[in-house]
Amino acid sequence: MNSSPAPFRIATRGSALALAQANMVMSLCQGEFRDLKFELNIIKTTGDKLQTASMSNPEQELPKGLFTKEIEEALLANEADIAVHSLKDLPTELPDGLALGAVTKRADVRDVLVYRDAKFTTDAPPADWAPGQSVRRGFRPGLRLADLPAGAVLGTSSVRREAQARALNPALKFLPIRGNVGTRLQKVAAQTDIDATILAAAGMARLGFVIFPDGRLKGPGVPEGLLASPIEPEEMLPCVGQGAIGIERRANDDRAKAVCEKLNHFGTWQSVTAERAFLRALGGGCQSPVGAHATVAGHLLVMQTVLVAGGSVRRAEGKDGALEPARLGASLAAQLLK
Repeated sequence: MNSSPAPFRIATRGSALALAQANMVMSLCQGEFRDLKFELNIIKTTGDKLQTASMSNPEQELPKGLFTKEIEEALLANEADIAVHSLKDLPTELPDGLALGAVTKRADVRDVLVYRDAKFTTDAPPADWAPGQSVRRGFRPGLRLADLPAGAVLGTSSVRREAQARALNPALKFLPIRGNVGTRLQKVAAQTDIDATILAAAGMARLGFVIFPDGRLKGPGVPEGLLASPIEPEEMLPCVGQGAIGIERRANDDRAKAVCEKLNHFGTWQSVTAERAFLRALGGGCQSPVGAHATVAGHLLVMQTVLVAGGSVRRAEGKDGALEPARLGASLAAQLLK
C-alpha cells in the first residue's frame, strides 16, 4: 500500500507580517501542488526576542541576520523544507548548504509617510500644558517629506530612510522608533514627540491597511485621524529586495527545488538579483544607508541606486541585459565606491 508523502513544512517567524506572507506562499503552494499537504512551522528568532527587549532602548541596533538564524538552522536540520522571509531581511550571503530558491512577484516597493491629520489635532497647547511640553501637530493630505516644517520629528530606526529624508529636508529631526506596524501607528497618533514615521507599502498592504485617495489610512487597529502619502522612488529609493518575498531552501533538496521553481517570478528574480549583487559588492547589510531599485523593461534591466556616506548622497543608475543582473549590480556598486 502506498503511503502519502510527508507534509511539506514551511518555516516562518511568528510576527503578523511574517504569518501573512507565509500564508500567501502556502496558498500558492496549494494551488500548484494539490496532492501535497502543506503546514506552517512557526519559529521564534533571536531577532524577535531582541526587538522586544529593545523597545525600552530603541537606539540599540539589531545586527543583520538575527531574524533568519534559527529558521535557517531548522532548514539545515531537516525540520522545515522551505523558509519564507521578507527578502529585505535575508542577508546576501547564506549559510553553506542553503540557497535562495524563489522570489514571489514583487508588491509595491515604495515607502509610505504616515502622519496625523490636521483635522484631528491642533497646534494650540493642551489645557494641562507644562513648560517644555510639545504639541501634537497635524498636516494636510498629500504631505511630502520636503513639506514637513523645520524641526519636525520623523520617527525611524532605518539609517537608509533617515539618510534620504535628511537629504530631502535637512531641517528634520529624527527619533528612533521600533515595534510592529500597529505599535508605530499608535505612537504617531498619540505621542507629541513624533510628527510622522515611514513604513513599507508592501508590508502595510499585506497586513490589510489601505490608503484611500484622500489620504486616509484605514485597517486593523488604525487609530483615528492618520493620513498616509506614498513616497515615490525618485525621492526615496527602497531597500534591497523591498516588496519581495524570498523563499529559502536546502541547496540539495530536489523536492523543495521543484516547489520553488513553480513559485518563482522571473522579473522579480532578475531585479532582486541585481539589487543583492549591488549590496554584496558594497559589503553592506540591512542596516547600511543604501537604496536600490531594479526593474525589467523588455530585454533590459534598469536600476537606480543610492549610497549615503560621509554626509554626501551618491547616486548611480544604469542598465544592462535582463539576463545579466549580477553584472549590473556590481557595476553600479563600483561606480559609487570610486
